This record gives sequence, structure tokens and C-alpha cells, in this order.
Amino acid sequence: MNILKDKIRSEGIVLSEQVLKVDAFLNHQIDPLLMQHVGHEFAQRFAGQGITKIVTIEASGIAPAIMAGLELGIPVIFARKFQSLTLKNDLLISKVFSFTKQTESTIAISSRHLSANDKVLVIDDFLANGHAAKALIDLILQAGAQVAGIGIVIEKSFQEGRSMLEREGYRVESLARIAALENGEVRFLE
Repeated sequence: MNILKDKIRSEGIVLSEQVLKVDAFLNHQIDPLLMQHVGHEFAQRFAGQGITKIVTIEASGIAPAIMAGLELGIPVIFARKFQSLTLKNDLLISKVFSFTKQTESTIAISSRHLSANDKVLVIDDFLANGHAAKALIDLILQAGAQVAGIGIVIEKSFQEGRSMLEREGYRVESLARIAALENGEVRFLE
């Protein structure tokens, strides 16, 4: 997806060989037109799969997930990273470790919104080691639902996330695959 790669090249900041900062258009400030293109691309890649729901994790996965949900005409559920007064009963709960924040979070989805009849598309902003995707898959499986696939905006292909998910039989579609973050520059796989 060239528009995304161009945006990463022009506005992404390589902080280290492991960390790419994209807060100018995805993680803090959001570029709505770019997210519209991202949502359209996910909808095309997963068209005809009978998907009934999209699941993502707060907060950076919400924008691309909503745009894909709009394109597919289906609801979007986001796993919350903390419990609130309004989200405390009948929860599906999992844990996820964040490399960039160096913390483990408990994530939750109300079981009211996900059932065994659902075929779910997971969407997230980044794929690195696969921990967030695995935690979302865990929530989906707890509900007895089926995972249709995993849509990723930016994949760090030099980390193990994709291979681990594919070994477990999951379809992974990434819009921008990074081969390396070297000398302050991004090198794409494709």
C-alpha cells in the first residue's frame, strides 16, 4: 500500500532498530484520509469472508478498525486495557505485554458483544512479537467465535509475530511490512 509506505517514509521516526514512531498519523494524531484508505484496503482483502465483527485493542487500533468496519458495514469492538465502572460484568479477559511501554495490561471485552455465531477480523496498528494479536485471539476464542484473519497496518517483519501466528493457522494481512529499521531509515520487505 504505497500511500501508507510514503507516509511512513515522510513522517515516521526511527527511534531504534526496534521502534518506529508514527504518532504524526496513527498513534497520537490520526490522518483520517489515510485511515479511510487503510479501512478500504482491509475491506478488500477480507471481502467475502462472512466477517460479522472486528476486534481491536485500545487505543491505536481503533481508527483503522472503525474505517474497516465502516467499509464492511459491521460493528467494531475494542478491548479495553483497564476496567471501568461500566465494564465489569460478564467479561472476556486476557493479558498482553507491550514492548514499547514495557508493561503488562489486562484487556477485556464484554461477552454481550461477541458470540459463538461471530466470525471475527482482528485489526491492529502494529505487529511485532504477536502478543497483542494473541491476546485478542484469546478473547475471541473464549467467546466461541471464529477468527477470520488478522489485519495489521504496520508489520515489523524482522520480529517473530507473523511466523508465530501463521504457524497457528491464522491468515495475516499487513499493509506495510518493514524488513529493518537501520541508520534512521525504514527498509520495506515488499
